[in-house]
Amino acid sequence: MTRLNLELNGPDRAINFAQGFPDFDTDPRIVEAAAKALRDGHNQYATTWGVAALRKAVARKQSAAWGWDVDADREITISCGATEAMIAAMLAAVDPGDEVVIFEPFYENYGPDCILSGAVPRYVALHPPDWSFDPDDLRRAFNSRTRAIVINTPHNPTGKVYSRAELELVAELCIAHDALAITDEIYEHLVYEGEHISLATLPGMAERTITISGASKTFSVTGWRVGWLIAPAPLTAGIRKVHDFLTVGAAHPLQVAVATALELPASFYVELRGDYLERRDAIIAGLVESGFEASAPRGAYYVMAGIGGWGFDDDTLLARHLIERAAVATVPASSFYHDPALGRGHLRFSFPKRLETIERGVQALRALRQGGRPGS
Repeated sequence: MTRLNLELNGPDRAINFAQGFPDFDTDPRIVEAAAKALRDGHNQYATTWGVAALRKAVARKQSAAWGWDVDADREITISCGATEAMIAAMLAAVDPGDEVVIFEPFYENYGPDCILSGAVPRYVALHPPDWSFDPDDLRRAFNSRTRAIVINTPHNPTGKVYSRAELELVAELCIAHDALAITDEIYEHLVYEGEHISLATLPGMAERTITISGASKTFSVTGWRVGWLIAPAPLTAGIRKVHDFLTVGAAHPLQVAVATALELPASFYVELRGDYLERRDAIIAGLVESGFEASAPRGAYYVMAGIGGWGFDDDTLLARHLIERAAVATVPASSFYHDPALGRGHLRFSFPKRLETIERGVQALRALRQGGRPGS
């Protein structure tokens, strides 16, 4: 969608609500930390599982959040983003023929990661408008072949923040079936309503959870590709071997810079949430005015908007229509389902954008809605 929008409309006109990356500058303190790391000579291979400074910074952060000591030397692996972290976790922990439970809609790598690992994905639906799941559906998905469940909270693409009760059911099933949990918590600092709960902190889950996060979303450095996994030492040993063969290691100077970023004061996170809350409210108001069915996400920076008011019953056709007629790129929701038919009624909008970009985008949508015949 991004490429098509640029091809048809050019960079000056194209508005990108498709991809989840900012159009504003990274905090200059973080940029300067990277420049300093380059100047200081951190330009060769680092330890494959991550430079000590970053592993220690992650350990300090999570130890404070979780209330116990995380071992930087035996329980943390630095990866090339959360995306590589997920496939490293799958390849290390899941055997061919195992089953992995995945909620859908899902970040598009999870299903393919299962298949690349030789596992069988078992899908459990999240139902709009609040993206809840049926507890009985989840119970039925677990069986003697279940090896793991993937939990993404806050959630891409819906913005769902899993509740404590939902996570307690997941924990109960993992323990009952001796299954692992692989959690993607990359949006952990972007929660607007409710609270972010790490599954690893629930009783009985610390020893069976692989927790994934990273720098991309929190620090607006999606191109740096620095993520991490936290797991019990026996699981970490396997993850590190797989990671080594996948990518050898993440960029050394950027790891050093992220270690510095993790030492930013608490005010950074307060401002981060406030800025994104303002963007969220702006895009929700604009989408509703433009005829979409949209409710405010509780976390992350995406909106799954219903398209019924636009006279389309195919998300891909509407996505192309918005590019061709309004220069606005979105993502068809069908791309987040194993059966594309399940997502035909929604588009995903991403809002890590300047407020003026959001306003320009919703103005284009309003103008199209008011002046063009839907489907024309």
